[in-house]
Amino acid sequence: MNSPQAKPRRLRGNFTLALVATVIVASLLPCRGQTAVTADWIANIAISLLFFLHGAKLPRGAIVAGATHWRLHLVVLLSTFGLFPLLGFALKPVLSPLVTPALYTGVLFLCTLPSTVQSSIAFTSIAKGNVPAAVCSASASSMIGIFLTPVIASVMIVNQNAGSISSLHGVWNIVLKLFVPFIAGQLLRPWIAGSLERRISVLKYVDQGSILLIVYTAFSEAVVEGLWHQTPVAALGGLVVVDAVLLAAALLVTGFAAKWLGFNKADQTTIVFCGSKKSLASGIAVAKVLFPLHTVGAVVLPLMLFHQIQLMVCAVLAQRWQTRNTRGEAKPPTASGPATVDVR
Repeated sequence: MNSPQAKPRRLRGNFTLALVATVIVASLLPCRGQTAVTADWIANIAISLLFFLHGAKLPRGAIVAGATHWRLHLVVLLSTFGLFPLLGFALKPVLSPLVTPALYTGVLFLCTLPSTVQSSIAFTSIAKGNVPAAVCSASASSMIGIFLTPVIASVMIVNQNAGSISSLHGVWNIVLKLFVPFIAGQLLRPWIAGSLERRISVLKYVDQGSILLIVYTAFSEAVVEGLWHQTPVAALGGLVVVDAVLLAAALLVTGFAAKWLGFNKADQTTIVFCGSKKSLASGIAVAKVLFPLHTVGAVVLPLMLFHQIQLMVCAVLAQRWQTRNTRGEAKPPTASGPATVDVR
């Protein structure tokens, strides 16, 4: 009998292959001229649709259930928007020689992004962590990132190959293209949630299709501008090392901090998974709004690779911690134990 986790694994694997295929197609057959203009216009619509669906699918009840755990949420937000930017700057003298300046600009941009929502919750659930708190933390991170990411990015990314960023202009564009559709989805949720839940498998392909379209348009423009001619093979290998070191540092710091601050095992699990991950969907959408189109390919390449590494590493951790936290459930419950709430 197939495990209930088998289908999500297959979907994630298929999406990874689709991302790689999209980059290859964009490299061999980039869109140009009027076709590129039309594709960019469609990609902007796809971005708004993506965030509308995110808002419509976000369960309010689960957020309310976990919202009182403010210490946990504060640690996650400090990790997402504080620890990562500090790591990006602190490790730059060591890691930046491994990649091109344009790629390290993408690494810095990666450090400013919010946490994932779906995979953070999924891994927390598998590992028997505090699921309601994960829903609240990841969702809050996603919403706050709409405003905070362009501000942090404008401070971190100065005089880089990707060009300068106007934080005010970036925030305004993100409000129009991301936040407004997100709020519209939340407001319409009471009327459309049931329909969306019945079509959840179809909506997954809409989400993924939107991301693939944005990736194709971004890489097409970057390829036309000479992305692969400016990116040595050695720099791509170095990028694997850079992303792996960044993720390892985030996992170690969040794990140690959660334990040092006295959180129980379930909350420690939630902090690590929500505080060490970065959103591919938000990152690609935000990059397309913030950066000139011909630079987006190089900017999101570190994020795409980081996304795959974090999925593989967190899948292993989730399976390992599932056993550890299940043993903890056998003990008498305490006041600080994880709540069990239906988050659907």
